[in-house]
Amino acid sequence: MSITKDEARKVAHLARVAVDEADLPALARDLSGILDFMEQLNEVDVEGVEPMTGVTPMRLKRREDVVTTGGMPEKILSNAPDAREGFFAVPKVVE
Repeated sequence: MSITKDEARKVAHLARVAVDEADLPALARDLSGILDFMEQLNEVDVEGVEPMTGVTPMRLKRREDVVTTGGMPEKILSNAPDAREGFFAVPKVVE
């Protein structure tokens, strides 16, 4: 797919990117190259390939899910700008 200079100007305008008139032909070539690469990707057979979240397979570290009380409310609340009766105090936002 080939992008024209006018289309490159429109894309730059929509992206709110200032591009000099002299740079528009190069931008049009770059955008055309990107679209050509995307067309190549569309030709790849991905039937039966599961989606990946990253390029290297990795297993997340897991820990046993145990319910605790935290055991350190004083330490946690010591960082609060305002704490009352063992809780974080925040300004009222809804009348």
